[in-house]
Amino acid sequence: MTGARSKGAAKNTAEALKPADDRKVGKRKAPVDRSNLGKAKKERKAKKDPNRPKRPPSAFFVFLEEFRATFKREHPNVKAVSAVGKAAGEKWKSMSVDEKSVYEAKAAKRKTDYEKQMNHYNKKQESAANGEMNDEEDEVSGKEGSDHEEDEEEEDEEEEED
Repeated sequence: MTGARSKGAAKNTAEALKPADDRKVGKRKAPVDRSNLGKAKKERKAKKDPNRPKRPPSAFFVFLEEFRATFKREHPNVKAVSAVGKAAGEKWKSMSVDEKSVYEAKAAKRKTDYEKQMNHYNKKQESAANGEMNDEEDEVSGKEGSDHEEDEEEEDEEEEED
């Protein structure tokens, strides 16, 4: 009986030494814990600020806003968004440069408004960040914002007494 075992063991080792045909068997991979993969991606992604201005639409989307209203009036039974998009795309392609220039001008105006809003937003963000930095510096030096204000009030009172 011991001889039979050794022959079987030899077969197993011989089979183990043969190169596996990856096309037939497929590559074997270690099982991956997928529960943490989604969390890691979500943690890396920065949260969107709801106060940040939306980007302005392109000339085509300005055209699409107007076209959508006229298309719904002409075709009240058509409910598919794809049908509206296809019809708008065909109309946009068939329009001349002069006809498109009206929408491009509107888009350019919206873009300048957006840039003004973004400048205002960025200044607001910088001032908020600088305000936070000042608070942190006060904490490190041992002063808090309220103590600093009290010191100023005391100095003002001393000046008034003089």
